[in-house]
Amino acid sequence: MNLLVIGGGGREHAIIKALKKSPKCETIWCLPGNGGIARDAECYPVKATDLDGIVQFAKSHPVDFAVVTPDDPLVLGCVDLLEACGIPCFGPDKRAAIIEGSKVFSKELMMKYGIPTAAARQFDDPMSAIEYLKTCDYPTVVKADGLALGKGAVVANSFEEAEKAVREMMVERVFGASGARVLIEEFLTGPEVSVLTFTDGKTIVPMVSSMDHKRALDGDEGPNTGGMGTVAPNPYYTERVAAQCMREIFLPTVAAMRQEGRTFKGCLYFGLMLTERGPKVIEYNCRFGDPETQVVLPLLESDLLEIMLAVHSGSLTADMVRFSSASACCVVLASRGYPKRYETGFEIALPEEPQGEIYIAGARKEGDALYTAGGRVLGAVATAPTLRQAIDGAYALAESIRFENAYLRHDIGARALGATK
Repeated sequence: MNLLVIGGGGREHAIIKALKKSPKCETIWCLPGNGGIARDAECYPVKATDLDGIVQFAKSHPVDFAVVTPDDPLVLGCVDLLEACGIPCFGPDKRAAIIEGSKVFSKELMMKYGIPTAAARQFDDPMSAIEYLKTCDYPTVVKADGLALGKGAVVANSFEEAEKAVREMMVERVFGASGARVLIEEFLTGPEVSVLTFTDGKTIVPMVSSMDHKRALDGDEGPNTGGMGTVAPNPYYTERVAAQCMREIFLPTVAAMRQEGRTFKGCLYFGLMLTERGPKVIEYNCRFGDPETQVVLPLLESDLLEIMLAVHSGSLTADMVRFSSASACCVVLASRGYPKRYETGFEIALPEEPQGEIYIAGARKEGDALYTAGGRVLGAVATAPTLRQAIDGAYALAESIRFENAYLRHDIGARALGATK
């Protein structure tokens, strides 16, 4: 089968490498891809949000199946347009992708169907929001309604911080139209867990759990990023917690979306907080997480393409999805200064025989050389029988990679190791 993958980061590189393992896989095209992905797929410079360009490319190439991975094209309706051209897709349609595209929608869905989540109020007027903040307990959370590159949630420790967040989102519009409405939400505490799932709209099959590290600096200090590393499985996500999440969160969410006429088919991501009162949903994503995908898919023993085809056809079963009992760790190498100001254009030296997987996120190719072209440059991933061995392997791999201005966190997986003792 000839496959089309939409996107151009480390997540897409991991998906493409997993798809290539399928005996059904022939050609893979990636739009736009990046310099590292170009070693595993044919890349073309069509932006993931250029829906007309994507459709034109798909019509002019013998595409048998498309995988739409980033949030923006999903929320804009990329799957709808490709399916209208007769190209089957993995990914939710526009009506279902709203579960990530609008935090207000997802919060109202959870409230309506009794899915555990933080208490929240929505506002479309900044002065009303600010008045409400005067009554809040702190910390509190201010969230932009729409997509904001993973940066639309602010944990405010004081009224002043919360007011600043509201003004930036609603008045200054730092996230554009995504900040026209905000949620002001109860601050939850407890271990965080990311769970990606496959669902065909009826059956839902969780993948192995993972733990993300969002802060830029060691010790969970510094600004939020798109993710500086991940480990899988997450030791806080026990069999008992998993059964509770399936019963109280996963199955009810899929049923709620179906009941609303928004049947979700694709990868549904659950960002969870394991509070003293049980697991609660922090957020939904309508696609594979990044960099969670980079530790989840290396542990997948099943054929990813077969699973995606079953999701599309509505024939998904739990026994199609098998994961290794091993552990995985991803250490992100970023450009120093990320997520704020940083320089790019530095040549990347990769080991000839890497001991693990290297997923390229932000790099351009010139001749045979790769140069940094983004904040998060790549992910160094290792799998091993134990979490300690996986972490050690990922750091050893990261140390074998060289580029000027490189930065990484040195404590990826430390909290997870502490939980296993």
